[in-house]
Amino acid sequence: MNNLRKHFPLIEQYTYLNTAATGLLSEPVFDYQQDKNIDFLVQGSLYRDKEANILTEIREKIAHFFSAEASRVALVPNFSFGFNTLLEGFSAGTKFLLLENDYPSINLAVEARDFNLTYAQIDENLEQNILQKVETEKPEVLALSLVQYLNGIKIDLTFIQELKKKYPQLLIIADGTQYLGTEAFKFAASGIDVLGASAYKWINAGFGNGFFMFSEKAAHQISPKTQGSDSYMGKYKENGLHLLGNLEPGHLNYTNMGSIKIALELQEQIGKEDIEKHLQILSAEAKKKFTHLGLLEESVLNRKEHSTIFNLKGGEKLFQRLTQKDIICSQRGDGIRLSFHYYNTLEDLEALVEVLKK
Repeated sequence: MNNLRKHFPLIEQYTYLNTAATGLLSEPVFDYQQDKNIDFLVQGSLYRDKEANILTEIREKIAHFFSAEASRVALVPNFSFGFNTLLEGFSAGTKFLLLENDYPSINLAVEARDFNLTYAQIDENLEQNILQKVETEKPEVLALSLVQYLNGIKIDLTFIQELKKKYPQLLIIADGTQYLGTEAFKFAASGIDVLGASAYKWINAGFGNGFFMFSEKAAHQISPKTQGSDSYMGKYKENGLHLLGNLEPGHLNYTNMGSIKIALELQEQIGKEDIEKHLQILSAEAKKKFTHLGLLEESVLNRKEHSTIFNLKGGEKLFQRLTQKDIICSQRGDGIRLSFHYYNTLEDLEALVEVLKK
């Protein structure tokens, strides 16, 4: 992975442990955006005509990368836009199961509507908590983040598959913003009905782009009223209005959306499995060292597997010390959030630990 660090100039000066806030922009994505903006500058409407097929290419790249159907991949400016649009396709009184203190873009959007709500607790028994609520409360929809933004707790994806088999009528909607780009993932086999993500974090595609993948069941069951000229235009929309068109009612920024394709191609060059293995090693080593220093909460300590996001016990004084040592991280909740991606190394972890020890 070390030879790939050249694509990310910022890490020559800083120890960047903040992908959970903003993923770094790579030079290939930057160069692509520069080239496309120059084309638009000098070509005007001719640029749009030339780029007529780009959205189809992006859709198909996402589908190939995550093992989904291209006809059921929608391009959106960000997760929040797509999720709010999606929620307009549910009738009042629909019963939702949410997670307590999940990412605001999920919970606030659902809570703002006239739905029937119930909640499961996020702790070391997350999966059992969800199962108990499904069995007793019988929700119609489960909406959750695959990885928790505050402490990095990751849902067991095998549990999601088993839950779907046991309760096939339960519609499962997930936010993959803090997950997609960290592991090899196959949407078609996941048991998830709708999976959306903003692409500026672990996919490293910059701002203003995201996507939703959805199952055939979801395509028939969810019907938002959003429409626009682009709801009917382009490949995969020829058969009339459906969920894909509902999620894409108007013009999209070709350059921003195209950045997803370039970012995914870089991950393909590295190798999805290699990225996954590298991050598993980093996560395991980080958890071991943070545990030794007594910096992790019990709910994280007691889980077998973890993501690459950690929230360490510490306040403003520790945060300022890390910042002074050129370690970029975030204050989240009651602690300091650190996150590792494929451009991070064990040397980055050691540099962090040396500061924490002092």
